[in-house]
Amino acid sequence: MLILGIETSCDETAASVVKNGIDILSNVISSSLKYHRKFGGVVPEIATRHHVENIDNVINCSLHDAGIDIRDIDALAVTDGPGLMGSLLTGISCAKAMSYCLNKPLIAVDHLKAHIYSAIMVKDGPKFPFIGLVISGGHTRLYLVEDFDKFKLLGDTVDDAVGEAYDKVAKILGLGYPGGPVIDALAKKGNMDAIRFTCKAVNNSLDFSFSGIKTAVLYYVSKQKPCPSSMGTPRNQKADIAASFQESALKVIVENSIKAIEKYNIKSFVVGGGVSANSRLRKMMQREAMYRGFKVYFPPFDLCSDNASMVAGLAYRLYKKGKRASLEITANI
Repeated sequence: MLILGIETSCDETAASVVKNGIDILSNVISSSLKYHRKFGGVVPEIATRHHVENIDNVINCSLHDAGIDIRDIDALAVTDGPGLMGSLLTGISCAKAMSYCLNKPLIAVDHLKAHIYSAIMVKDGPKFPFIGLVISGGHTRLYLVEDFDKFKLLGDTVDDAVGEAYDKVAKILGLGYPGGPVIDALAKKGNMDAIRFTCKAVNNSLDFSFSGIKTAVLYYVSKQKPCPSSMGTPRNQKADIAASFQESALKVIVENSIKAIEKYNIKSFVVGGGVSANSRLRKMMQREAMYRGFKVYFPPFDLCSDNASMVAGLAYRLYKKGKRASLEITANI
């Protein structure tokens, strides 16, 4: 079964053809990131314009790469949320129009759940139930996943998501946007024990809060004396700040994840989202998995960020369960 997936939840315009929920025949992404860099974050209006201008070409490229005609697809899948309103509506409107004209079924997909699926697009994936973690620029969530359509929310961020914290700390340090990759790289050169930044779970629950540690970094940097040669924080000190921030932020994610695994006596842990590409997080979770006897699943690096392969893949599983979307669906932000 061939499903064409469309993903436009934020700043990536993506389309993918996936066969039987696993085999990725094409995965095309057009990002508007370069237009957002100077603003230090995604500008919704710019993202939406990029989707409108590029979605046709992205879909055509995806079909071409898959070596199929549009009439060869069996169904369409589209992200209906969460995300930016204008961005979501662009993809949804396109998918609905194609579904109507081609008389093909339409499946609406929650892109956070699709991020979880991106890590298990393999033949020998984890058995249900498992604990799923979504970590990205806008979300930090823990789920108990009992089936492809049964996600129980266990923990959520009460303020900044971890990806947002990375972006804001990178801005404080003058490292540019996005912050995740640059802080991950810089932290490898720093001392993670140099500075004590505190980041804890909310009221001993499985919820997260990252606004406090971001503010702590801001206060710490503002109290330091500028380096005369660079008129700013010295590079080696930036590395220590990045490493210390990252270690504290990731530690609470790992701790909450372990709490969930032990509470529900789970043997499989699945991670998805942009921050799942973080090298330090992968090492921390793999170490815990070896020590505690559970298996951890991370997506391949090309499926960590928003993409349509995960949308089409999960849509196949939902289709098999009888899930269909009407032409009246709209953005679920």
